[in-house]
Amino acid sequence: MTAEALIAYLHFLSILAVASLLLGELLLYRPGLTLSQARLLGKVDLAYGGAALAALATGLLRVFAKGASFYLDNPLFHAKWTLFVLIALVSLVPTVHYMRWRPALSEGRAPVISPGAFRLVRRLLLVEVHLLALMPLLGVLMSRGIGR
Repeated sequence: MTAEALIAYLHFLSILAVASLLLGELLLYRPGLTLSQARLLGKVDLAYGGAALAALATGLLRVFAKGASFYLDNPLFHAKWTLFVLIALVSLVPTVHYMRWRPALSEGRAPVISPGAFRLVRRLLLVEVHLLALMPLLGVLMSRGIGR
């Protein structure tokens, strides 16, 4: 297996991890979380961030392995980067929301989530899912030479 093929495989694997962990986060986040569910949600969110960093790192490796001009000259590549940054910014709100639970969790108490906070975080998780679904489309279009 060539280094380029291995990098591509790791990139796809990290993207699958991002999608799976985001879906897990969406499914776990619900009103009336128990202490163990809240702790698990924090771990899933942390793993989601790690998988996103892995996708970013392997994506950058792919850019340099294939040649930066192939990507940098394509406006779809810039759209994909913009989408990645947008998803990262949106994901900050749920992450900070979960981090605010730390004092309660360390005292052995489940978090209390206001209805307004729940609706906002739930909506943002759904926004992330929908934006993430566009990332492979941009990748497929770029790999077919569209946008050049």
